[in-house]
Amino acid sequence: MVATNYALDFGLLLLRVVLGLTMAAHGYNKFFGGGRIAGTAAWFESIGMKPGVLHARLAATTEIAAGLGLAAGLLTPVPAAGFVALMLVAAWTVHRRNGFFIVKEGWEYNLVLATGAVAIAATGAGRFSLDYLLFKDTCDLSYLLYGWCGLAIGLGLGLLGGIGQLAIFYRPPAK
Repeated sequence: MVATNYALDFGLLLLRVVLGLTMAAHGYNKFFGGGRIAGTAAWFESIGMKPGVLHARLAATTEIAAGLGLAAGLLTPVPAAGFVALMLVAAWTVHRRNGFFIVKEGWEYNLVLATGAVAIAATGAGRFSLDYLLFKDTCDLSYLLYGWCGLAIGLGLGLLGGIGQLAIFYRPPAK
């Protein structure tokens, strides 16, 4: 039975690292890739997220922080919420009009990243995580890091963040 638990923990580690580093790479690219923050800001303005510079910096920073936080398994429901908020905004502003499938630039990829992060928040980050290292012997906080609490924090906080950002800042461009 112990081998199964370690296999599960390794599977969670693998999933966290792949999802987390993928998200962090997107943030890194916004800061240091092609158009950098200025190019990202212009693109955000063009899709209706204004002011563009603010959203470019916030998106890049959140992608890096949420990505590295999930990869490390640190306060896991919080980075999961970041994934949900980011992917909700991306799906709504960029991908929804293209349908579901990513091959047509749809919102499929956004759904997979957000759902993967929320699933990890619900199951917990596993034994190979900072959550386990820091909070395994602490009843006070550990119950918030997985199960229904982890799911509620990851999904609920993420939806509130994404919907709030859209409601406050998104202004669809005139066609």
